[in-house]
Amino acid sequence: MLLVIDAGNTNVVFALFEGQELRTRWRIATDPRRTADEYAVWLVQLMAIQGIERSAVEEIIISTVVPRALHNLDVLSQNYFGIVPLVAGEGNADWGIDIDVDQPRSLGADRAVNAIAGHAKYPGDLIVVDFGTATTFDVVDFNGAYKGGIIAPGINLSLDALVGNTAKLPRIAIESPRSTSVIGRNTEDQMLIGVFWGYVAMMEGLIARLRAEIGRPAKVIATGGLAILFDQHTDIFDAVDAELTLEGLAIMAERARAR
Repeated sequence: MLLVIDAGNTNVVFALFEGQELRTRWRIATDPRRTADEYAVWLVQLMAIQGIERSAVEEIIISTVVPRALHNLDVLSQNYFGIVPLVAGEGNADWGIDIDVDQPRSLGADRAVNAIAGHAKYPGDLIVVDFGTATTFDVVDFNGAYKGGIIAPGINLSLDALVGNTAKLPRIAIESPRSTSVIGRNTEDQMLIGVFWGYVAMMEGLIARLRAEIGRPAKVIATGGLAILFDQHTDIFDAVDAELTLEGLAIMAERARAR
């Protein structure tokens, strides 16, 4: 089995693949101070609950946008699984795609992995929208080259900024609006309209601009936790693929294995 570890700014996701099939996954809050021993106690217990032995893990690949987290994840792999992990973007797990931007080394690992998975699964020009701590829009051309994109504050970051910098506005949940009306009748509804429908308008506007600049038909693939929620209220997505990043790492591990 392949253990995939995707360390993001908010959560670290651990997933197990049998071949190309995602068997199970777990997530834990990202904390660069978390030791390999702490990860092991948590992860091994969860595996045991599902009847999976540590010895079943034969390969590990790690992707991280939190550099300080890498060391302890590497120690976890070697001390508790006896495996030297692949690291996305390094050695046999290099990107294998053209990163056609001014500063290729500055590209986040999650965005490169999404580009790899997107090109492998969806032919043609792509715009990959990933709803994470930040919301990113990534352009991948029909040859699989990463051409650049956009970074916007995630919707929860936007809400945190709004609530944290005002004296009387309450904390609200990000959820589907009860109405399509954009005339709020109370404070909470007005906030939800501003945050939710404002975010939808931002996405639709930016994607329209990206498509116009690409100049060719481009599919829009959404991933990340809030993709399904937004998909219910806009027709801009051609596909919602919640496991895109994890599947991209599995693809990278398979390619590294073949080298």
